[in-house]
Amino acid sequence: MNRTKGDEEEYWNSSKFKAFTFDDEDDELSQLKESKRAVNSLRDFVDDEDDDDLERVSWSGEPVGSISWSIKETAGNSGSSQEGREQLKSRNSFSTYAQLPKPTSTYSLSSFFRGRTRPGSFQSLSDALSDVPAKSYAPELGRPKGEYRDYSNDWSPSDTVWRLRKGKVCSLERFRSLQDKLRLLEEAVSVHDGNVITAVLIFLKRTLSKETLFRELEVRQVALRHLIHFLKEIGDQKLLLDLFRFLDRTEELALSHYREHLNIQDPEKRKEFLKTCIGLPFSAEDSAHIQDHYTLLERQIIIEANDRHLESAGQTEIFRKHPRKASILNMPLVTTLFYSCFYHYTEAEGTFSSPVNLKKTFKIPDKQYVLTALAARAKLRAWHDVDALFTTKNWLGYTKKRAPIGFHRVVEILHKNSAPVQILQEYVNLVEDVDTKLNLATKFKCHDVVIDTCRDLKDRQQLLAYRSKVDKGSAEEEKIDAILNSSQIRWKN
Repeated sequence: MNRTKGDEEEYWNSSKFKAFTFDDEDDELSQLKESKRAVNSLRDFVDDEDDDDLERVSWSGEPVGSISWSIKETAGNSGSSQEGREQLKSRNSFSTYAQLPKPTSTYSLSSFFRGRTRPGSFQSLSDALSDVPAKSYAPELGRPKGEYRDYSNDWSPSDTVWRLRKGKVCSLERFRSLQDKLRLLEEAVSVHDGNVITAVLIFLKRTLSKETLFRELEVRQVALRHLIHFLKEIGDQKLLLDLFRFLDRTEELALSHYREHLNIQDPEKRKEFLKTCIGLPFSAEDSAHIQDHYTLLERQIIIEANDRHLESAGQTEIFRKHPRKASILNMPLVTTLFYSCFYHYTEAEGTFSSPVNLKKTFKIPDKQYVLTALAARAKLRAWHDVDALFTTKNWLGYTKKRAPIGFHRVVEILHKNSAPVQILQEYVNLVEDVDTKLNLATKFKCHDVVIDTCRDLKDRQQLLAYRSKVDKGSAEEEKIDAILNSSQIRWKN
């Protein structure tokens, strides 16, 4: 079929098939190669660590930034630009078509990596979500008018105290004059809220001089008590001493000064500090305690140094068998007495470590001394010392056992330290109350004491009941049978 040159050009330009051309600008393969070269050249310069944990996909399901996505994007863009060119070719001549500007691409180089497109193109779902700012677009409810006063500092003392009680943030700096600060303090005291009073006092302590603060609090006793308690809690001894000195509270001043010894760890320094406290204006009873404290620490230092030397030498039997577990320094008086009864019980009265010397020096009551000495000697199982502790002589030379703490407590302490049954029975027999004696004897299995007591009480039924508690064929059962068969006892029941 013969066609003119113009018809052939119209045929090739209007057909859906495209003829081969050497123009690389319209070649999809060359565009793909250019895209791949651009990707490879920028790979080393792009930091993809920001979004490495998120995988974005396009609307077609392909991962954004992948090669397949790039091919489709390139093909789509080239296809759209080709269709535009075909329309222009159908309307214009070939020469006008070549002069048309090349359409700009709808994606940037960064879109190969991050999936970011220009505003004119479609975005993936993850891009759309990530581009939404963090601001909430929910309608905001109207605030009460009082809330906007947070930023104005236009508060009266009552408003400020109300906000402090509600736990709201507010500044007290607007109260600059002394009158305003005192009105704020009085308002805080009037609501009887200790936290609010303390908060206002902290503000006054920071903004007023000590003299002014003390002078104003002297006539406001409620606030003054709160400040004293607050200073004791935070341990501000210097300001507390200045306050007591201003108020002329000499006894409280002395006690606060004495309390500082708790912060001194060195024994020698603590002893010297306590020596300075002896002349302070304490009450008569407190002065005696301060003197005893100083004397006790002085003796503890001497005993500790001597016993440490004896223990390290290893020549004293008591320290070899029972090594010391702790230092005696700064221990209470009762602990010191127990220590002395344990390690220095037989020492002469003239030594500092003698228990008798401690008893006389610190006027320890007999009950306290006997109880402590009994616990110490029973722990060592020194039963001879225990017996001597309760043995007394009258002016005729007769001996008698006497216990200021009661023999029932002696029995309990002896049993706690695993005393033999013979020693327990001896002291159970010394209990005067019959019911207490029977209960203790039954509890600690002192069979002879129970049998003899039931016999003395002529209580046949109780003796028969106890017979079932002893071992069959034992000496105790034979003793009970002999008493039950005796015709010389007139039983009550």
